[in-house]
Amino acid sequence: MVTDKRLSLIKRVVGNRQLDLTIVLENIHDEHNVGAIFRSADAVGIQEVQLLYSKEKFPALHPKVTASGGKWVKQNKYDDPVKLAKNLRSRGFNLYTTQLNSDAVPIHEIDWTLPSAIILGNENRGVSPEIVELADKNIVIPLFGMVTSLNVSVAAAVILFEACRQRNVAGNYPNPDLTSAWLEVMTQNWIRINQKNR
Repeated sequence: MVTDKRLSLIKRVVGNRQLDLTIVLENIHDEHNVGAIFRSADAVGIQEVQLLYSKEKFPALHPKVTASGGKWVKQNKYDDPVKLAKNLRSRGFNLYTTQLNSDAVPIHEIDWTLPSAIILGNENRGVSPEIVELADKNIVIPLFGMVTSLNVSVAAAVILFEACRQRNVAGNYPNPDLTSAWLEVMTQNWIRINQKNR
């Protein structure tokens, strides 16, 4: 039986879910990086993460790293970038790759209140050329030191919390677009997850 305090928390968190903000992990190798990204995704209210694995094996999620974020965030698995892009576009998402090149747009110049999918690439190879070609824009985190890049999980957190900041200013927390029917279904689902993992 879920306590009143736990039920209140579940309802609050479900009400903050952002259905039109997602993150795509393309062949990210380090499971600790993957877990940390899931933790950040849950923290900003992301409902689902897209796993695009065509070269690496699908990662396992360690509860200690995700802080249980993995069980509250849905995983959609793909091995084909074209299929992934087609699916996200059919749902109205703009696709943004994190690729260091001359046409990259600073993250603060993106309107993150619009449906957005943030694509992060492998720690060594980066985002694949195939997915770069399918994206709307490349984005970059402005850096002002000698270091020219961030760890992928840190980069994910920086971008996600800029999106969160913009959406919070716009009044998206709690999310006014969530229907009462959706909220009820998700609340009941989360109660079941909560009881299963006790």
